[in-house]
Amino acid sequence: MERRNYTRIHEFILAGFSDVLYIQYFLFVIFLCIYNISLLAHMFIILLYRFSPSLHSPMYFFLANFSFLEMLYLSNIVPKMLINLLSQHKSITFYGCAIQLNCFLMTASAECYMLTTMAYDRYNAICHPLQYNIIMNKTVCISLICVCWFIGITVGVLQTSLIFSLQFCGSNRINNFYCDIPPLLSLSCNNTQLVEMTMLILTFIVIIVPLLFTVISYTNIIWTILKHHPAGMRRKAFSTCTSHLIVVSMSSGTAIIMYLKPKSSQGMDEEKFLSLIYAIIVPSMNPFIYCLRNNEVKIAVIKLISQIKIALHDGKRLTV
Repeated sequence: MERRNYTRIHEFILAGFSDVLYIQYFLFVIFLCIYNISLLAHMFIILLYRFSPSLHSPMYFFLANFSFLEMLYLSNIVPKMLINLLSQHKSITFYGCAIQLNCFLMTASAECYMLTTMAYDRYNAICHPLQYNIIMNKTVCISLICVCWFIGITVGVLQTSLIFSLQFCGSNRINNFYCDIPPLLSLSCNNTQLVEMTMLILTFIVIIVPLLFTVISYTNIIWTILKHHPAGMRRKAFSTCTSHLIVVSMSSGTAIIMYLKPKSSQGMDEEKFLSLIYAIIVPSMNPFIYCLRNNEVKIAVIKLISQIKIALHDGKRLTV
């Protein structure tokens, strides 16, 4: 057999926005604002759940955990992207790339199953309202969160191990703003057919399987609402599900286009644009989608603001 000598790559160049050098400072300001606003919005949801007794239900427990996952997801990608926007040498170390990919796959996979868990919660709330508190008790809710994390960690470690078991040679330029599977596979010197097939199976398990469970849940929800709920209650029942359906549609839709499309169906610029939507825009929009369309959250916000005002007023009186 022919023996080949490969030069070990110690770093990768994240060349995501190198072709728009003249607006990199502008992009830095835009993405910094998006990142900070998104973190504050997700943190607000977590604190709102913590300090609003009216939101202490499985639905908002899952939403708070989903927001925590989104914070980790964004914090894994955006800070390095912001640094590279201001840097001449837009690099990430070999092991740094492996860690970033692992965290990305772990949080993204856990999010897919978290969304399915939230759909399962809505299914029980609408289709089995009398047994809801028994079915979705505290132990079950915590167990479901643990399952989501277990799947995320397992998929993340497995996929990262497969990718970084390959040898990389020649160019170390990743035409994206974070380490992702497709650009890393394109830099490998090895035959990647087996790895690509394994990745396809894992991607199917992470994206399609939870999406199918979500579709089944909402098919039953819609059937139950139309069959058993009077016209006046249908709007309220649908309103509790609309926000979740929007988030699932955006997340799953972009993920399917990115990872389950034929290799040559998109160009580099289109792939980069989809990555931007999937990795930054969608996670940043999610807290606003959930909050702006949810009356219970709006009421809880008003009550919390009133409590804060009363506390501040009492504090001023005490100091006087």
